[in-house]
Amino acid sequence: MRTVTTTILLMLVILPACSDKTATAPVITVYKSPTCSCCGRWITHLEKNGFKVIAKDVKDVTPYKIKGGLTPKLASCHTGFVNGYTIEGHVPATDIKRLLKEKPAVRGLSVPAMPIGTPGMEMGSRKDPYNVISFDKDGKTKVFSKH
Repeated sequence: MRTVTTTILLMLVILPACSDKTATAPVITVYKSPTCSCCGRWITHLEKNGFKVIAKDVKDVTPYKIKGGLTPKLASCHTGFVNGYTIEGHVPATDIKRLLKEKPAVRGLSVPAMPIGTPGMEMGSRKDPYNVISFDKDGKTKVFSKH
């Protein structure tokens, strides 16, 4: 009887913890070129940091950039959407998590171009300084974080 009671108690503790992680994992849909390896490495970075990623290989990412409200100066190689926000380029998972927690009145985040050392753009120990830029529906930008 003691074994059954212990098993039931463990199930009551473990099962809710497992389902909570699954239920709270943010889902990000990423539109990318099928031939871009850095996009795949960025997706791996997100998955390692608790995101569920739906990757969509497309011939042209431009329509998704337009849908996300991106200007050419904010553009990078892939575009994602999570909880109503646009995520452009190699934005670190920590910044996306902060965005989702704080819920600022912005349209999204971008790491313009493809700076070396961003998640997915690692090249040894080299890490160029870069900014994560927030942007709103009117195109106004602001530095969200510095790396």
